[in-house]
Amino acid sequence: METDKIVLDLNRRFAAPLPEFYERRIIFWHDEEKEYADKLDEIRLENAKLVALTGSNTFAVKKMLSVDDLTSNYVVYCPISYERQEDDWLLDIELYSESYRTDAVSNWMQELDILDNPSMRKLVKHYRKFFGAQARRAKIMAQDKIPATPAQLHMAVMAALCGMKKAQPNEILLNVLRGGLDKAQNPIYQSFVDYNAEEAFWAMVRQGCGYAEEEPDLGQLAIHLLLTASTRTLRPEFLAGLEKFLSVPHQAYCYELVSEWLHSDDLQQLYDVARYVEDEAHLPQRLEKLTVDDLATTECFPCINEIILSKLMTEISDHIIDVDVITKTVEKRRTCVWYECFRNFYEGLLQVANMQEFFKEHSAGFHTPDAKQVWKEYAEDYYRMDTYYRLFHLSFQRSLETSNIKLDDLFKHVVDKVEGLYSYWFLGGLGKNWSDVCADEMAEHGRVLEIPQQSDFYNEHIRPADSRVFVIISDAMRYEVAASLADELRRETQSNVKLGSMQGIFPSITKFGMAALLPHKALTAELKNEVLNVLADGQSTASTNRDKVLKGVNPASVALQYKNIIGMKRAERAALVKGMDVVYIYHDTIDEASHTSDTSVFPACDRAISELKNMVRIIVNDFGGANILITADHGFLYTYSPLTEDDKVDKTSFHDMEVEYGRRYAIMQKKADPQYLLPVKFMDGKTEYTGFAPREGIRIKMNGGGLNFVHGGISLQEMTVPVIEYHYLRNGSMEYRRNKQKYDTLPVTVRLLSSSRKISNMIFSLDFYQKDAVSANREAATYLVWFTDEYGKPISDAQKIIADKTSENGADRTFHCNFNLKSMKFSNTATYYLVIADEQGQQMQQREQFQIDIAFAIDEFDFFN
Repeated sequence: METDKIVLDLNRRFAAPLPEFYERRIIFWHDEEKEYADKLDEIRLENAKLVALTGSNTFAVKKMLSVDDLTSNYVVYCPISYERQEDDWLLDIELYSESYRTDAVSNWMQELDILDNPSMRKLVKHYRKFFGAQARRAKIMAQDKIPATPAQLHMAVMAALCGMKKAQPNEILLNVLRGGLDKAQNPIYQSFVDYNAEEAFWAMVRQGCGYAEEEPDLGQLAIHLLLTASTRTLRPEFLAGLEKFLSVPHQAYCYELVSEWLHSDDLQQLYDVARYVEDEAHLPQRLEKLTVDDLATTECFPCINEIILSKLMTEISDHIIDVDVITKTVEKRRTCVWYECFRNFYEGLLQVANMQEFFKEHSAGFHTPDAKQVWKEYAEDYYRMDTYYRLFHLSFQRSLETSNIKLDDLFKHVVDKVEGLYSYWFLGGLGKNWSDVCADEMAEHGRVLEIPQQSDFYNEHIRPADSRVFVIISDAMRYEVAASLADELRRETQSNVKLGSMQGIFPSITKFGMAALLPHKALTAELKNEVLNVLADGQSTASTNRDKVLKGVNPASVALQYKNIIGMKRAERAALVKGMDVVYIYHDTIDEASHTSDTSVFPACDRAISELKNMVRIIVNDFGGANILITADHGFLYTYSPLTEDDKVDKTSFHDMEVEYGRRYAIMQKKADPQYLLPVKFMDGKTEYTGFAPREGIRIKMNGGGLNFVHGGISLQEMTVPVIEYHYLRNGSMEYRRNKQKYDTLPVTVRLLSSSRKISNMIFSLDFYQKDAVSANREAATYLVWFTDEYGKPISDAQKIIADKTSENGADRTFHCNFNLKSMKFSNTATYYLVIADEQGQQMQQREQFQIDIAFAIDEFDFFN
């Protein structure tokens, strides 16, 4: 600022009206940098005198202003700064006088509304380079509060360099670590260096985290931070030898900081930092010596998942499958941050535990003497083993898409154990029992008596209907898949859903099963051009002729393809069913996938469930349908492991008498008598052919692939055809109004179980319970639980509760959660709240009042003060 501008400013101020009761104006011109000391001769004021302080004339100036001249206006030029107020002899006069500054620091402080005192002025000078740019000053002004102390100013500068609008120590530290652990390559840290903030940063780190080194390093800081945080859930003796990285007094703050990072949006960066710490501190070698229980609640390090999974997988490979340990461990780990990276492994092991539990329930084997009873037991209970096996292989196949070098081979060893349990114990044992008890009836009648038959489907379900019926036929949807679909439909839609079964026609292949579902008085088989065709009352039942067969019985019928409907506009597909009484919709996701690859079948089952639910919604919403039947043409057998020669039979004994055969069936001339195959009466004996099927899970040798996914035989998995009866309940229906509570699907709720409402430790635990079991009209829900003060500010970490328990025993629906209070002061007279909130935010939050009475509460960190 030039002297003429100074003169103009001062003259303007002297020309202004005096405050009330003032008779003159005194202005102290502060210029500690002495920028204008040699330009005072240029200052000519209109109505004021100028006097300059030299350091030795203070008394004389005070006498002049207080005694000698009490009427003149004065400018007191003051190039002197005082460390202590008592050293300033003119302070009393300054207090009733005005202040004026012309240096850049003063202008910046005035612009930012920063309190002008020696300590703040000194700090602004320290950050002169930072404040020299308008853009950086604007970042300070954009923050949520004006810095009022040196500590706050340090924070404000670092926050601005981090691009933050709130000057919070946690976020500053996290922003630096997110920039990388190499100081030279970390852009945020280098900006601290450029603008003289690195010392303030390390001072903050020292006070908050307890990390203090002569030559501080970001990598070492990360080790210190994560290891100290981990001692909240990992006993310190497990980290013996790493004491230099631990600071017990700073444990709470480090845990809070890491917990905040764990629940932020940039997990990948934390993942990389955590992996660095694991390698540098050799944590895997140390922690693998601990038990699964020792590690189950610690989540700072991804390697803990690998160690836990390795231990569980090794035990399974050694024929040790502890169901309780696996289920409880998975329950604890699935609420941890790194779970998603290891989900497929954990969920695979959970299915192993389910399979083992099933094995324990049926350890005596399968020895039911009656075929009808075996069928009933399969439809009500045994099918669960097929579901566990399918879900295990879904997890296994997904794990192959994201390789983990430490777990892949171990998981493949688990596959071997699963195959033994499923293929040899379950399929072998149940298959033998079923083959033995149904053999006579299959040979004499081609079916098991007193079991609903697929060939009666139209007459029993369609013909008697007094309203429009929609039928969805999903090719190769076996019974256990339909059971999962039925469960989801019950939970997700307002409906009455029943799951039944019927015995599929032999052989259990598409052209026979699809024919059996069409209206007919008699089914026959005709050999034409060396191909066996299935006829309904003499008509072809090929896919192109099914619409004709349906219309032959009821002209108001139509056969549609799912893949065509799904691509149509709403009006187009609605037009297809307008005026129709019977609508058949053919769906082919599972069987189609089997033609691509055997391993595609189980993922296709998941996809089929989603597509069928969508089709149900279309029928209800677009077609106005309320009654829907969902069934299949046949099921299937699937085993992942390669078959041995003992699992196959040679067709050399057929003696060229075969008419048609596949892996699981053979249609032959009536005089044929092949070895090792069970006779099955074919088409009620109304043809010149007879049928045969391998026992249990045996396959017939033939060229080509497709050994793992098969159908055509008489196993329960192939012949148990599902029938889902779906009735949509409109709001006005009598059934819905009478049983609203039964049909309305609601999320299960979680309540606090612990009776005490007083907290006396920084680390504590509480028990919660899931009020209802997950069932047809109670769906699983995820809840977040944390503590707040009376203003809603979080004062603890947040814990997750996945409420998906299905047990009817209330004791099995409890959850144990550990909480960590933040490092701050608590009042024993204030009210604090436990908050229970569903993760989706669709329910009203629950709040429980608590008191916190901690004798030696941790003080809030007041950095730099």
